[in-house]
Amino acid sequence: MAGRLNWLRAGVLGANDGIVSTAGLVVGVAGATAATGPILTAGIAGLVAGAVSMALGEYVSVSSQRDTERALLAKERAEIAQYPGQELDELAGLYVARGLRPETARQVAEELTAKDAFAAHADAELGIDPQALTNPWHAAGASAVAFTLGSLLPLVAILLPPVGARVGVTFAVVLLALAVTGVVSAQLGAARKGPAVARLVIGGALAMAVTFGVGQLVGAAIG
Repeated sequence: MAGRLNWLRAGVLGANDGIVSTAGLVVGVAGATAATGPILTAGIAGLVAGAVSMALGEYVSVSSQRDTERALLAKERAEIAQYPGQELDELAGLYVARGLRPETARQVAEELTAKDAFAAHADAELGIDPQALTNPWHAAGASAVAFTLGSLLPLVAILLPPVGARVGVTFAVVLLALAVTGVVSAQLGAARKGPAVARLVIGGALAMAVTFGVGQLVGAAIG
């Protein structure tokens, strides 16, 4: 359940990044020119670059975490093989720290050690499930897909309306989408919805306002 929530939260954050970054990019270009070609080109380039960047960053991050977890598990396996008595005492002490009586903790530690000492130590001491290490390729793919889906929203929103309504429609659609992702992220994190929504909406509005203003200044300078 916790792993699923982490994946959902990562997906929401990836989609949010796609929405904000692509919206800022296409709104900025729209501030400089009304031509559809440059806006479409910038939007697609931003979508592809952002998706690749998100996937690469997630792959590197999860790979590093997985390497660390594997090293810890290997060290624990070696210690269990070399110092079984000390490791049993350590496991019992961990259960005492969690609230069990010493005699109960000792019995639990002995029974779990007899069944699978490595799994018992990995869980109690490291908090790692050796059979459920995160796959970096899965994480990279999920981030790329979430970013792409988020990016498509502002890209479609700015291309479909008439030229005069492009920026206004994009602002409205993006802020609504950010409000939705704020609600979802707050629910996943059991947090208050109001602050989460406000942060995303205000941040997204500022990002688009700034990039639109920069686009207008650049358009005027090169026009």
